[in-house]
Amino acid sequence: MAKVLVIGSGGREQALAWKLAESTQVEQVYVAPGNGGSRGKVKNAEINFDDAASLADFAKTTAIDLTMVGQEAASAAGVVDVFKASGLKIFGPTKAAVKIESSKAFSKTLMSQQAIPTADFKNFTDAQEAIAYAKSRPLPVVIKADGLATGKGVIIAENAQQIEAAVNDIMIKRIFGEAGAQLVVEDFLLGQEVSVHALCDGKTSIIFPPSQDHKQIFDGDKGPNTGGMGVVAPIDWVSSELLNQVNQTVVQPALKGLIKHQAPFTGCLYPGLMINGQDIKVLEFNARFGDPEAEVYMRLIDSDLYEALRAAADGQLKPSHIKWRQGYAVSVVLASGGYPGEYKKGLPISGMDRAEALEGIVIFHAGTAIKDGQIVTAGGRVLNVTATGQTLDEALSRAYRAVELINFEGMHYRRDIGRRP
Repeated sequence: MAKVLVIGSGGREQALAWKLAESTQVEQVYVAPGNGGSRGKVKNAEINFDDAASLADFAKTTAIDLTMVGQEAASAAGVVDVFKASGLKIFGPTKAAVKIESSKAFSKTLMSQQAIPTADFKNFTDAQEAIAYAKSRPLPVVIKADGLATGKGVIIAENAQQIEAAVNDIMIKRIFGEAGAQLVVEDFLLGQEVSVHALCDGKTSIIFPPSQDHKQIFDGDKGPNTGGMGVVAPIDWVSSELLNQVNQTVVQPALKGLIKHQAPFTGCLYPGLMINGQDIKVLEFNARFGDPEAEVYMRLIDSDLYEALRAAADGQLKPSHIKWRQGYAVSVVLASGGYPGEYKKGLPISGMDRAEALEGIVIFHAGTAIKDGQIVTAGGRVLNVTATGQTLDEALSRAYRAVELINFEGMHYRRDIGRRP
């Protein structure tokens, strides 16, 4: 029986740990550092996700058989490199490979080198040059911080004043920290945004069903970007032929390009796509499972995730390692009042037991903690209420019925998940 370590603290990591714990080959799953949602076969290990040395020591002393990286910042901190140097089995990209996410400038350059379809762009380290170029492009224009910004480092500027404000915020004021030392200016793309995930072992890729995230904080896709307020999968209008096209024109060229950079990619490669009819363009690459996408994928996978991740870590991934159940899965994110800005912490949460007793419901904790025996809020995105159903309407109806039973002060959520025309 195996012991598994999942690195991260959000809803994504809780969903991955939950699915790994279902494996008949797994006796114990640790989440480092985890949150208030760990229970049963899943336990927390109080280690920061970027503390590579302590994580490796824990894996050795606890006899961990497989570690998987959930949080991209852990890969960027070199956790995978330290584990591999120590002879520990780990699923996730090295520090060199994770640059496909951790540096948007690197990622866009790689796309150009590999003829991967994407928006026209230029990279900048000088604020005034970035402003001048952005003003020369058709409006609106997209301005992105180069580094990791927890899904919030993208600004769509609709006029010259907004261009100046965006560049100054990112590069001069550094509202995203060192992520703004460089930025990318790219053309705005029309279409529908779709998330595609691919399990990769360096060369082989298994494409997951398409999913659709809802990034903006308010209904109708209004307000600032968040880490994601809800997601549905699969997306009926994205055909299997279109997914094959994504594999051949996006995922496989990216894997080959990273090999050329001496950075073979093992992990979950997640291109965010803009699809307009049959036209596909890559918005950006992520080097890990999406959050909240992971929460719905874990509800739909009908095979042993531990076997698949272990095979990928060994470079022996096969299409037969992943099977899918019929139907749909959705996730509705319950967020703290004020998110993605400032918000309170430590607020008691009620109603989860009643909600999770409903048919088809599993709740994955994202930003929670346990205080004096009570589950309380501890982050911006607090809970992921997931539901499955034979139809999308059934899954959505179940999810929102469960949401109505949960309460904490200031709780906010979108009421239109899965309802795009």
